[in-house]
Amino acid sequence: MAQEDVFKKIVSHCKEYGFVFPSSDIYDGLAAVYDYGQNGVELKKNIKEYWWKSMVLLHDNIVGIDSAIFMHPTIWKASGHVDAFNDPLIDNRDSKKRYRADVLIEDQIAKYEEKIDKEVAKAAKRFGDAFDEAKFRATNQRVLDHQAKRDALHERYTQAMQGPDLAELKQIIVDEGIVDPISGTKNWTDVRQFNLMFSTEMGSLSDATNKIYLRPETAQGIFVNYLNVQKTGRMKLPFGIAQIGKAFRNEIVARQFIFRMREFEQMEMQFFVKPGTELEWFKQWKQTRMAWHQALGFGAENYRFHDHEKLAHYANAATDIEFKMPFGFKEVEGIHSRTNFDLSQHEKFSGKNLKYFDPETSESYVPYVIETSIGVDRMFLSVMCHSYQEEELENGEKRVVLRLPAALAPVKCAVMPLVRKEGLPEKAREIVDLLKFHFNTSYDEKDSIGKRYRRQDAVGTPYCVTVDFDTLEDNKVTLRHRDTMEQQRVDISELCSVIEEKVSITSLLKKCNKSHCLQAIQGLCRQIRTKRQ
Repeated sequence: MAQEDVFKKIVSHCKEYGFVFPSSDIYDGLAAVYDYGQNGVELKKNIKEYWWKSMVLLHDNIVGIDSAIFMHPTIWKASGHVDAFNDPLIDNRDSKKRYRADVLIEDQIAKYEEKIDKEVAKAAKRFGDAFDEAKFRATNQRVLDHQAKRDALHERYTQAMQGPDLAELKQIIVDEGIVDPISGTKNWTDVRQFNLMFSTEMGSLSDATNKIYLRPETAQGIFVNYLNVQKTGRMKLPFGIAQIGKAFRNEIVARQFIFRMREFEQMEMQFFVKPGTELEWFKQWKQTRMAWHQALGFGAENYRFHDHEKLAHYANAATDIEFKMPFGFKEVEGIHSRTNFDLSQHEKFSGKNLKYFDPETSESYVPYVIETSIGVDRMFLSVMCHSYQEEELENGEKRVVLRLPAALAPVKCAVMPLVRKEGLPEKAREIVDLLKFHFNTSYDEKDSIGKRYRRQDAVGTPYCVTVDFDTLEDNKVTLRHRDTMEQQRVDISELCSVIEEKVSITSLLKKCNKSHCLQAIQGLCRQIRTKRQ
């Protein structure tokens, strides 16, 4: 099945099973805005809990805050968003549609990469175990031709984005013969810049003096509270501040379901360090964040780093963690070494002293910052895309199953009476009352037991508990496992401990805590504290 068709099925599945709905659906929706349904909100909450606890629970030098969405407008002047938070946009005169010029070019680069991958895949199938991929990539003429075109385009694009050079971006689109996906024509306008911030007015008067912005990122709320946290928490470098919150961007080219939206949620942590140590911390956080993703068990082959060649003006190192979506490898998290740009700017614009006094060296300086920023909605989408599977069973039936990590699943356990009579529903309700204080448990009695199993598979419930007539005699139930469909008899008194061990966030956190990357960060922090003592 084509990956595009798979993605359409995932989007449809999200609506059918209460994960994601188009916002304002009864009014025909609102473009690039979505609501999370009863199952989606639970999955999203679990993703946020996994991230939050991995930051503030596993690190004794990281704390959390929750800053306001409305912030003083000068903050966005200091951060550069007022003057420079722009996207290069281009219109097609025939379709009347607007696109991001950089995205059109990046998609063209991806097409060259896809052609290379197809050549490699065909050769691997033809030669089998004897296939030497590295040699094939280095010697096959078709691969070399595609690679040369890809590299030349990439170099030209990178140079054009430095300014950015809007005329050159337009010329690249023309030279590459990039067509509008709707009209199929090349009738493009010039490229223009468009600021992405939403603005509104605060107070009773609608004038320029009352103009404020909906925050386009959550990071600035951390920076302007850095000194408050440092002083009230008596924090010593290195330390971090974590935050989960909504952000808003007036995306013109919002697409690919919840991957790019106008209202979205971010999980960000800013890690404040001594100048000169930032690149070592950047390296450590880069590996630690990758380990966090891979602890979900989606396979290392579905992740990759994309190191930035073109750095933002405030950064001296940057990388993205990309996940293999049905529409290609796409960014889900960014790790950036932001130097001391943000704090220095806020010190300049506010007139407040934001320097840190280092008791070791008796000097004051503005800390450098390592940022990890992950989109909750993109993370949600990556989890859904990897978990969605269609299986053909031995009896010829088909089932749709969400193989969600058990700790992230919206419902951990569904309790079902075999039939709705002779005391079985009452017994099942007793079991729900026993389990619901430990994890999210649902009760399901409608339809045949087989249909109920399929329904729970489709929402990703890891375990189903069936109460039958034997239960009334031996106080045991049938525990069904989602992934294997295996069944076992379990005593009701042991049911909670058997399930909780597999479905708690703690199980994921223990995987993270065992990773060498996290241990390296914890060890480095301990060394610094020991040195001070």
